[in-house]
Amino acid sequence: MVLSGVLTLDEAYRAVDFNTILLLLGMMILIGYLKIANCFRYLSYLLITHARNSFLLLCFVSFSSGILSALFVNDTICLMFTPLLILALNQTKLNPVPYLIALATSSNIGSVVTLTGNPQNMLIGVFSKISYLDFTLHLIPIGIVSLMANVLIIYGVFRKDINFKKLEPIVLVKPELDGKLTTKSLVVLFCIFLGFVFTGNLPLSAITGGLALIIISGTKPQYVLEKVDWTLLLFFSGLFIVVGGINKAGFLTLAHNAVEPYLGKTESSQVVHFSIFSVIASNLVSNVPFVLLSAAWIEKFIDPKTMWYVLAMSSTFAGNLTVMGSVANMIVLELSKEYVHVGFWDFFKVGFTTTVVSTIIGIILLIH
Repeated sequence: MVLSGVLTLDEAYRAVDFNTILLLLGMMILIGYLKIANCFRYLSYLLITHARNSFLLLCFVSFSSGILSALFVNDTICLMFTPLLILALNQTKLNPVPYLIALATSSNIGSVVTLTGNPQNMLIGVFSKISYLDFTLHLIPIGIVSLMANVLIIYGVFRKDINFKKLEPIVLVKPELDGKLTTKSLVVLFCIFLGFVFTGNLPLSAITGGLALIIISGTKPQYVLEKVDWTLLLFFSGLFIVVGGINKAGFLTLAHNAVEPYLGKTESSQVVHFSIFSVIASNLVSNVPFVLLSAAWIEKFIDPKTMWYVLAMSSTFAGNLTVMGSVANMIVLELSKEYVHVGFWDFFKVGFTTTVVSTIIGIILLIH
């Protein structure tokens, strides 16, 4: 964008939304300390070893990954859960495919519930100025019902592999938990959420909590800074600049004018049509770039606030459509490929149905 003369270097700097970068960085620091404390591995160990039958294991994997993804970003949960889940499944005669699919799809679904559940929701939180609590109250029913539907869909597709027969006890090496660091991290997490709710300033709350934890953690900052995904922060900065150039060139206005006739004239029709458009477009250009591109259109709808919820819901659920739909899916499949092959069609059978059903659930609950 700079070399081709669309933006000057100063305009490129100004195009980067540092509120989003700070929010991401603050949450990454917090999550980094929870990783160092072995908190996620310990939680997954407790859940997996208490499953009495294969259906209960499916429920544990689905709901735990969904709930934790709402709090700690879905990619992180998949990164931490997958290795331990593979170890557990290797002890049983169970088909690992439905459980790995459940981990990926449920973490995507659960992440829709909060403004910090996934990167696209963070963007929406910064752009829309919707309060953290308000967003969660509107999206939590959609997340819960969709998680339940996802479990039933996976059970239906893999009925032969999932039953209510008692499982042999799963024996795993208990991960060592750093109790002090976990306690400090959870206290800071609670304070960050209080900041989200009472100040409404997501970036300031997140980065203040992250810096406070660096000071009180008792560990060298370099350990947690190694856990920060600097590549993702650079990727976001680059995206902001590209979208800034596209916007300056007038492409966003042209694109909106082209699709506007198909987005409906009533509030209900706009919710339905934009949800469908968002699911398709998020799979063509990926959900984060689509949210960045379409954010400029939201104020042109009849009810902009509802359409922010629609954008969060549909762009997140779009991640379940195919294996390539979200980073969480690829993390699960990449970490498990040495042990089991999850085929494209195995995933698509569940992913397509889950995407359609969860999007319909979202549309019904958002139309009022």
